[in-house]
Amino acid sequence: MTAVAAPIERDAALKVRGLATGYRGRPIIAGVDLPEFRPGEVHSLLGPNAAGKSTLMRALAGLQPATGSVRLGAQELIGLSLAEHAKRVTYMPQTLPQGVALSVLESVLGALRASSTGDPARDTHAASEQRAVAILERVGILHLALEGLDRLSGGQRQLVALAQSLVREPRVLLLDEPISALDLHHQLRVMRLVHELARERGMIAIMVLHDLQIAARWSDGIVMLAQGAIVATGTPVQAITAETLARVYGVQARVEHCSRGSLQIMVDDVLHAESAAA
Repeated sequence: MTAVAAPIERDAALKVRGLATGYRGRPIIAGVDLPEFRPGEVHSLLGPNAAGKSTLMRALAGLQPATGSVRLGAQELIGLSLAEHAKRVTYMPQTLPQGVALSVLESVLGALRASSTGDPARDTHAASEQRAVAILERVGILHLALEGLDRLSGGQRQLVALAQSLVREPRVLLLDEPISALDLHHQLRVMRLVHELARERGMIAIMVLHDLQIAARWSDGIVMLAQGAIVATGTPVQAITAETLARVYGVQARVEHCSRGSLQIMVDDVLHAESAAA
């Protein structure tokens, strides 16, 4: 039965309890509890390949059948229609669909129309175009506005997907490997932008990342996953330790602080399977 949608709260925390999901009867995420995600915060999901990170993100986005509870303020999201769910949560997959015959600007306007608020003044074509241009400029790709999506590089397409997600101004933004196709300069620009907008909008941002150093620098909280289970949560200092890196990634590593106070993660060697399991 479809749940009833409550009014959207602007300062609601996201609480996940007993979440379970999988594919074709095979469990991937089995009854996990996540730390409370609060407005204005950026959190990163870390873990090796096949840890369940993307599956967990799709369940939070309402794109993957799940049981348990995903509550945004007073609203239970599990059971909402996809349209109502999308008003609160925006999901950015790893790649944009191929073969889309739209310009960059048209694709961002399309994403904006899909999240129409019903406010006539806000949803006029002129107002929508102004918002689309503003987000393209902030992402740093306004010069690509009239380019076709099919003519862009992988990194440029990833930035367009980010613009499509941000223009919708969601309460919860889910980003699945948002910097995987970007060079170092654009990786840092994207991380800074997401961090700034989370603070400005009171938005909850949750990202899947593979770069531990970037996650440690830009995240308020870390969730470390392995084989569909939560291994560690907390601040970067609490969650990214030599012990958790050995357990999750099977590596011998040192976690230290640089002169500016940032975490520095140095991997020295690969552990044997029995050492990692211990």
